[in-house]
Amino acid sequence: MRRVVFNQKGGVGKSTITSNLAAIGAARGLRTLVVDLDAQGNSSRYLLGDAIEQGPAGAAEFFDTTLKFTLRNPATSEFIVESPWEHLHVMAASPQLEELHSKLESRYKIYKLRDALNELDDAYDLVWIDTPPALNFYTRSALIAAQSCLIPFDCDDFSRRALYGLLDSVKEIQADHNSALEVEGIVVNQFQPRAALPKRTVQELVDEGLPVLEPYLSASVKIKESHERACPMIHLDPRHKLTQEFVALFDALQGE
Repeated sequence: MRRVVFNQKGGVGKSTITSNLAAIGAARGLRTLVVDLDAQGNSSRYLLGDAIEQGPAGAAEFFDTTLKFTLRNPATSEFIVESPWEHLHVMAASPQLEELHSKLESRYKIYKLRDALNELDDAYDLVWIDTPPALNFYTRSALIAAQSCLIPFDCDDFSRRALYGLLDSVKEIQADHNSALEVEGIVVNQFQPRAALPKRTVQELVDEGLPVLEPYLSASVKIKESHERACPMIHLDPRHKLTQEFVALFDALQGE
């Protein structure tokens, strides 16, 4: 299963959700790949820690090869590195993605990621794709390559207003490029159950019939420690409330 985590709004938890759900799958023995397409590289740093400073070949190097004609194209696996966590591999991001963007878009390399992940079908049980906060070449490539889309939602009115545009963007990709793509659900992040506004906002989405997933992910300062230590919650504190919410969400997505 290939899932893309997508929202054009920044700061909604795309990298946190991607990395923690991926880490849970890997901890259960599922061969898991995270593809980081955001030039900021938050998922890459979260899962690789200081190793990211060594500049491993990753998404930028992969896309750069698509711009060149060679007699032997490198295997996609050459752009993937192991994380410290067993069964969890990463195609890391770097700032070079930003430099390549206009060239890739002008030469219409939009299907290259899909083709590369097709090549890896037998190597991984789960693929998670983290995307930049924009509907750009990389995000469209991810939506074309994926089977499922998760939309993080951080319980404010701006996010709600943007949500309808996001759903329209997915429909456009479905119609033009990837009819198999489905919106698997909206992931409620930074939820505060005692605050009236988040409860009302989420309930309105549910009442509209939108696919809001449960459980909702609680706001917690523990996640900041998780980021700082480059250690997903399942490894940092397996018994923490937020960890258990991530686990329950993973189980819901897996149909368990």
